[in-house]
Amino acid sequence: MAERIYLDWNATAPLRVEARDAMLAAMDVVGNPSSVHAEGRAAKGIVEVARAEVAALVGCKPSEVVFTSGATEAASVLAPMTKTHSVLVDPTAHDAVWAHNTGLRDGGVVHAFGWANSETGHIDEGPETASGNRILAEGRTADIVFADVTQAVGRIPWSFHWSGADLACLSAHKLGGPKGVGALIVRDGRDITALLSGGGQELGRRSGTENVAGIAGFGAACTAAARELADGTWARVAELRNILENTLASEAKDTIFVGKDVARLPNTSLIVTPGWKGETQVMQMDLAGFAVSSGSACSSGKVKESRVLKAMGLDDRAAASALRVSLGPTTTEDHVMAFAQAWLRHEQKFRQRAA
Repeated sequence: MAERIYLDWNATAPLRVEARDAMLAAMDVVGNPSSVHAEGRAAKGIVEVARAEVAALVGCKPSEVVFTSGATEAASVLAPMTKTHSVLVDPTAHDAVWAHNTGLRDGGVVHAFGWANSETGHIDEGPETASGNRILAEGRTADIVFADVTQAVGRIPWSFHWSGADLACLSAHKLGGPKGVGALIVRDGRDITALLSGGGQELGRRSGTENVAGIAGFGAACTAAARELADGTWARVAELRNILENTLASEAKDTIFVGKDVARLPNTSLIVTPGWKGETQVMQMDLAGFAVSSGSACSSGKVKESRVLKAMGLDDRAAASALRVSLGPTTTEDHVMAFAQAWLRHEQKFRQRAA
């Protein structure tokens, strides 16, 4: 069987060796982190080391890290706010954040947005624009800023310290950590309604016995991701992304690359060939040995027109024709060129049928 090539890193990144090793070691620690005996303290120590590793990557204090089951649970901190605040969610935000949108009404205002878009890769510029996230339409100012940094952290420089956000969410599996663990970042002094009530773990902000093995893997993945940012790994990934787009553009004249001329993640290419359904392309590429997607991986088996692309002004036909290719540190030029050749063969057949 020919090697399959994985080009869907925005859906989930392959588990890192460092994360796997940390998880296996943690599984041998028997204690409950809330227990005061030696075994419990050992488990608690694993959690606190990982908390510091997450904090180091995202640029916050360890005390500001609340471990959760993932970014979706972390975003649920917005749910009780909808009763007392206007929760304004940018139209291109992920569904996990968009679900809490209330629109503008009387009372306080929460502004919630995605720092980097999972479908297009578009990103906010950086610390010089962060303060603008509090300034809203009609002269209103946000009392609370919530940033979904799930796609940004570990791929571009980002710091909770300079972001201007009061709250942020991220998931381990986007960084090469395990699925089912993530974090809510809560700025010191900001009170929140507990995500889960019960035993009072995570300083009362999220009850439930901590997922020690998952948290250990999360922390190890954060440390590895920080190392990659420092050594220029993602600049190399951006070069591969550009090689891919230039190769496709040289032959596929009707294809557009969404967001090519704006700041975006170094690994993300959203390819739109109007009339050639993204769902069809995903299946064709899968049969050819390539894992790609037609947009954000939100629920198993779901394929629909992209709300994000329609919000960006693409018509229904174009929005239904998007293919997302997302690369990672283990992607090679051979992988990229093999995909380009396979895709162009199918693109030529599409054009012939459409003629």
